[in-house]
Formats: sequence, structure tokens, C-alpha cells
Amino acid sequence: MLGSQSSDSIEYEDQTPSREVWANGVCMKTSEVEAKLDEGNIQEAESSLREGLSLNFEEARALLGRLEYQRGNVEAALHVFDGIDLPAAIQRLQPSFSEKQPSRKGRSRGDSQHAVSQHAASLVLEAIYLKAKSLQKLGRLNDAAHECKRVLDAVEKIFHQGIPDVQVDNRLQDTVCQAVELLPELWKQAGCYHEAMSAYRRALLSQWNLGDDNCSRIQKAFAVFLMHSGVEAGPPSLAAQVDGSYVPKHNLEEAILLLMILVRKFYLGKIVWDPSILEHLTFALSLCGQTSVLAKELEEIMPGVFHRVDRWNTLALCYSTVGQNKAALNLLRKSLHKHEQPDDLTALLLAAKICSEDSHLAAEGVGYAQRAISNAQGRNEHL
Repeated sequence: MLGSQSSDSIEYEDQTPSREVWANGVCMKTSEVEAKLDEGNIQEAESSLREGLSLNFEEARALLGRLEYQRGNVEAALHVFDGIDLPAAIQRLQPSFSEKQPSRKGRSRGDSQHAVSQHAASLVLEAIYLKAKSLQKLGRLNDAAHECKRVLDAVEKIFHQGIPDVQVDNRLQDTVCQAVELLPELWKQAGCYHEAMSAYRRALLSQWNLGDDNCSRIQKAFAVFLMHSGVEAGPPSLAAQVDGSYVPKHNLEEAILLLMILVRKFYLGKIVWDPSILEHLTFALSLCGQTSVLAKELEEIMPGVFHRVDRWNTLALCYSTVGQNKAALNLLRKSLHKHEQPDDLTALLLAAKICSEDSHLAAEGVGYAQRAISNAQGRNEHL
């Protein structure tokens, strides 16, 4: 079985021509194993790993498959992964994770057994995840999605109360995070959009112990999917709804909520700034005529996140859309100042349009229009 310390977990070193693997405190070069794989002797290669690293059948198979995957032999890796009995492995792992916390007297042994089980689960689940990746590379997208789903189903069976946020093997957590992100993408690539919708919601509503970056990528991808997929999602199931919480009525509302959550995460310092989030939010709020909400979001963004002229121009567009032309024009005057971007064609056209609606601003509007004509060259000449 795998060792109880994190340093005893299986690791790989493939930066050099001679690969090495570690397990249970033992280091083993893979040259002999790879030679047997090249000869097609999978069983002999498996036996070498089992004897050299004290692994059981599933663990040795998982390690062999990963080795083939690393070497770029996707079909060979898939053949090795097919030999892993996932249900049997889960059945063996379930009792060890469902047992109660050991007593203080027996805690050392219990902790050791728990760590062993985590390492075993990590290796087997990673193998199924890599099987899904192999199928994806071979273009078998439906099969890949089903295999990826098996990883998440297995995790839910092993961890009945969700993955704890402490004392979890890093490789196990990484595999879970990668599988959670991959599943909706596989369903989309396979053209199964309703399944993709369910996978996104499962990713965000279940207890996967995702990091902020993982969760944010999923939220952003889901928001984009909601806006552009053409598939009406409908509200989340009643089981997923929290009493007193707002339930979005349609795709666009749900996408806007997700994007606004991402903006809040940035304000709180949980994620780095992603300009595309604001671009998607601008598009979504413009579709439903809520540019005043967009203006409020822009005003709350800290200075320096993006160029002040871009902020002024976007705010001006938001204000002009809701009839606040005076505020919009004041912002455009700032952005078109000689020390800022006086030749910005979009800003000049918007300023000219606003001035054309007020006779007192006609002369100023003519000036903006003339500058726009002078700068409308090349690809902008048609404007």
C-alpha cells in the first residue's frame, strides 16, 4: 500500500531522459518498466511496479497508465487504464473514509491508515481522469465525458460529506479540481449542452473544496455558456435552492449574477483582474438595458485596474443610454482632452451625437464631428 506520509506518495520525475517514480519511501527508475511496455509485456511491467513499490493491482495499473500517458502513448495508456476496476477500488476505499475519527489512543495508527487510503484514492481517481483525457485526445468525447463523470461520482461515494478542506492529499485535490473543470467542457465539445449545463451546476453547488481560481474559471465559463449557448437552462432544482435566496428567472439573469460575483471576488482580493469578465458583463447588462447597473460597477472598480480613459468612455456610453447626457458629455470632454486621447473616434462620435440633441451645444458638436471626420481613415473611413 502507499505510504502514510506526504513524502511517501507516488511522485513522478520526467524532466530527465530517465524517469523515476517514488512510492512508500522507495525510488525506482522506470527504464526497466518502460522497456517491458515497449515489448508489450504489460503484466510483467505491472509486476515490476507491484514488487518494487509495494503497490496493489489498481495502483500499479494506474501508475503504468500514467507512465504511458506521459510518454505520449495515448492509445496504450487507454488500454492500461481499461484494466482498472473502479467500482472494486471504490468499494475498498469507502469504509476507510466513512469510519469515525479514531480515539486519541489509536489516533496515530488511524491517521496512518487514512493517509494510505487518500493516496490510494488519489492514484486510482487520477487514472480515470487521465483515461478521460486520453479519450478526449482520441476524439471520443462522449466516452471521455462519461469517464470524467465517473471520477466525480466516485469522489461523492468516497466522501459522503464532501471533500474536507483540511488533511486532503494534494494530488487527490488537484485531480478532483481538474475533473470538475473538465466535465462541462467535454459535454460541450460533444454537443451535449443540457448535460454541460447540469455539469456546471454540479460543479458550483457540490462540495468539491475548489480553490478560488478553479471556482472562478468555472463561473466565468458557465456565464459565457449561458449567454451564448442558445440553450435555456431554467432555474436550478429546488434541492439546490437556499431559502430566501434570489433565483434567476432565465439564462441572462443567471449569467449576470455569476459575473457580478466574479467582480466582487476581485474587489475582495480573491482573484486577479480579468478584463474579459467586465466585457461579458457589459454585453449582458446591455442586452437587458441595465447600463445604469454597469455604470455603478464601473464606478466601484479601483483606479488603476484599467485605463481611466476607457473607464470614462464606457461610463459616458452608459449614462447617455439612460438619458444622462450632461454627465456623459462631461466624461467625454475629459477623455478627449489634449493630454488624454483627443483623437479617439468612438468618443468623438458619441460626443457629437450628444451635442446634436441640444442646440446650445451645436458648435461644440460640430467641432467633435469635424475631428471625427479628420480621424476616420483606413479601416475607420466608412464611419
